[in-house]
Amino acid sequence: MPGLDRLGVVGAGTMGAGIAQLGCLGGFEVLLQDPDARALAAGADRLRGGLTKGAKRGLWSEGEAVAATERLQTTNELGDLAACGLVIEAAPESLQLKRRIFDDLATACGSDAVLATNTSSLPVSAIAASVDHPERVCGMHFFNPPPLMLLVEIVAGEKTSSPALDLATAAARRMRREPVRATDAPGFIVNRCNRPYTLEALRMLGEEVAGVAQIDRAMRDVGGYRMGPFELIDLIGVDVNLEVARSFFSQRPEPRWQPHPIQEQMVAEGKLGRKTGAGFYAYVDGEQVSPAQGPAGEHAAPQSILMRIVAQLVNEASFAVEEGVASPADIDTAMRLGLNHPKGPFEWLAQVGAERVVATLDELAGLLGGERYRVAATLRSQV
Repeated sequence: MPGLDRLGVVGAGTMGAGIAQLGCLGGFEVLLQDPDARALAAGADRLRGGLTKGAKRGLWSEGEAVAATERLQTTNELGDLAACGLVIEAAPESLQLKRRIFDDLATACGSDAVLATNTSSLPVSAIAASVDHPERVCGMHFFNPPPLMLLVEIVAGEKTSSPALDLATAAARRMRREPVRATDAPGFIVNRCNRPYTLEALRMLGEEVAGVAQIDRAMRDVGGYRMGPFELIDLIGVDVNLEVARSFFSQRPEPRWQPHPIQEQMVAEGKLGRKTGAGFYAYVDGEQVSPAQGPAGEHAAPQSILMRIVAQLVNEASFAVEEGVASPADIDTAMRLGLNHPKGPFEWLAQVGAERVVATLDELAGLLGGERYRVAATLRSQV
């Protein structure tokens, strides 16, 4: 595998410019590529502006910002990336587009160059399917915005080699990011293991166990989460969150991943969250004013609300470990750094105990149907 001197970044949008900024600060000679001249110029300006703002905030010195800026070059031509030992693609989430880019990169770059995709939802193996020497293709999933988010998921496709993963990991560390290893499974670590945070909240709302504001308060005030599930859905967009849920369920029809009808109805009514002024909350001038959903049932104790969601977070993470997606330590790190969770699933497990988690899931299975609350074998074995 080549050294880590020259980094290519494909795509000059928010993600690409952010990744390129990290590369410049990490001491790489960075070549930022985009076929659209205006997008390329805007991305380079965004990068330089980010370096200047960071220096003013004391995140790095003015000298470091100037030196980082001088490491940046731009190009419209993909072929100019030929000398790069590592190329990170940050194009839109289209499998057809990414495959075309990777086929062109495989031709332009040497056979020992590592080619990484920043995809958050597409299979790395599918992107690498027609690439010569697919062992050099891996995932490097940065989180938005890259200059502020410390996590990078390093994803192994079916044919990815250990040297390619090692080089990508070393590059992430040089960018002062925290790399975690994942296999090429739906959602990798973060997007998969966070599924229960919103889905279980939606189920409680649908069952009239608790209302929107009550569930959010319990997760913030008792659980220590920065945002409640419904505040998070409104921020992401009810439609976007629903599409993610649909994508997971289409890839694998796990009962615990099934999208909830409440979201289907809200999208049909155009209640998409902050961006439309109405979602689970109402918004005036972008400020949250009240739950748009009326109080459903307000009889659940905050601790029981927290426990129900935490139990499913622990259960999903346990299934992920059983399937070889990631280690417990990497899952905990990913959830804390990628989503600002106060604790990772296995840290919650250590705090509340397997007995209580399994008892909660078994009780829900008895009340609401077993398959959705089926307990992971490794979790049950701890009781």
